[in-house]
Amino acid sequence: MSAQAPQALRPEHPIARSLSGLASDFALDHVGSIDDVEVSGVSLSSTDIAPGDLYVGVKGRFAHGASFADAARDSGAVAVLTDPEGAELAASSGLPVLLTADPRAALGDVSAWIYRTGDHAPTMFAVTGTNGKTSVVYLLDGILRQLGVVTGLTSTAERRIGAVSIASRLTTPEASELHGLLARMREAEVRAVSIEVSAQALSRHRVDGLVFDVAGFINLSHDHLDDYADMEEYFRAKLALFDPDRARRGVVSLDSEWGERIVAESRIPVVTVSATPGTAADWTVRVLAEEAEYTEFELSGPDGRSLVTRVPVLGWFMAANAALAIVMLVESGFDIGAIAHVLDRDGGIDAFIPGRAERVSGSSGPTFYVDYGHTPDAFLQTLLAIRKFTPGRIFMVFGADGDRDTTKRVDMGEIAAHNADVVIVTDYHPRFEDPAEIRAVLVAAARAAVPDREVHEIADPSQAVRTAVSLAREGDTILVAGPGHEDYHEVAGVKIPYSARNDAREALREAGWE
Repeated sequence: MSAQAPQALRPEHPIARSLSGLASDFALDHVGSIDDVEVSGVSLSSTDIAPGDLYVGVKGRFAHGASFADAARDSGAVAVLTDPEGAELAASSGLPVLLTADPRAALGDVSAWIYRTGDHAPTMFAVTGTNGKTSVVYLLDGILRQLGVVTGLTSTAERRIGAVSIASRLTTPEASELHGLLARMREAEVRAVSIEVSAQALSRHRVDGLVFDVAGFINLSHDHLDDYADMEEYFRAKLALFDPDRARRGVVSLDSEWGERIVAESRIPVVTVSATPGTAADWTVRVLAEEAEYTEFELSGPDGRSLVTRVPVLGWFMAANAALAIVMLVESGFDIGAIAHVLDRDGGIDAFIPGRAERVSGSSGPTFYVDYGHTPDAFLQTLLAIRKFTPGRIFMVFGADGDRDTTKRVDMGEIAAHNADVVIVTDYHPRFEDPAEIRAVLVAAARAAVPDREVHEIADPSQAVRTAVSLAREGDTILVAGPGHEDYHEVAGVKIPYSARNDAREALREAGWE
């Protein structure tokens, strides 16, 4: 992404709507004259305003967004939507103000109204789960492209419309950005959209104003307990996607214990899929071959429907992710025979998943993977998959997010020690926490789990990578877990440019490897 890339993708030819019509349709009180005022966009951020926007002022943790109404006006905003407290703060802007008790809760429906995203909507797929959301989104998108469908996607890594792409700021964009993105996709005649939906997106109204054609659930494991009181509350946040107001149909993986709960409590029709032998599911996955470059599997379902194909990533869990994507397509109306035909034609699923078990090494020297996994279960599954192809030692380089769920750190250190031969603990987005304290927890957990394990503590990620490369030999595997596709390292509020993928390649070249 260039330095001049836009922060959000919006319609290039917006069609304005009357502010009075918005107030009438949503029964909103207002302050100031709204006659003859037209809005053509909506923004939650005063720094993302385009001329003609409705600026939405939401109360935040440290400040009320309405206090930035003057800045929004100067950038071209023509009106403000906020709560009564915000109305007082926005008064100095001189802009007309629409009033609602909870502007964040109103944002999705208001954005849908302004951008008309309910008109001629594409087929929409939502993917939720702790691990694998990004992978399923890219697999959906890849198969859809193979089927000849014009696609769009939004993931942790990027927002993409055909060949146009920008980096993501949140796993799921705020509702205003998401509806603007969908309006831009309509201009590009996109026919299917794959959207990564986090628990926070559901809790914080980011996907409001949308009804997905098919929602997919992958799994639930230890994560985000900084945002949710416990796993039950985290589960409830995910379950909200399986409601008629959110989605029409669902596909649920039974490969984690929470899948059965989703099925039992879903309020929409669901079908099930599983790669776990002996599990009674509508669709079953049987892994036929596991190689470092691909995983081959058979997917079998009702009425004798089946296919055999490959996903170009290692691990049984990637076969499970691909199967979920295929069943979601079938549930949306695609014929499995047509899917099987294009996959046979192309030698398997044609998809690149950035930073997910991504191999960055050549044909000689240690095998080097960069992965985005930053949960205990993601660590475990990736390490187990890598072990099958590693005749030598496994080196694991990792850290833990600062200002995020601290309760998973001990498990991360323990899993690394049990499943890697050499553990290298480094800094990974310490943010405003003391990085030395984060490392200390991980190192102590690793050493307590396996006292004789070789453990290194190296604060600088670049030096940690080079230490792993210097110690590794032909036949060994190095896994850097956490950074994945990201191109920065966040310290004390500053995003320092850093790409683990590029750094790994450079370190291998410096050591004389291909």
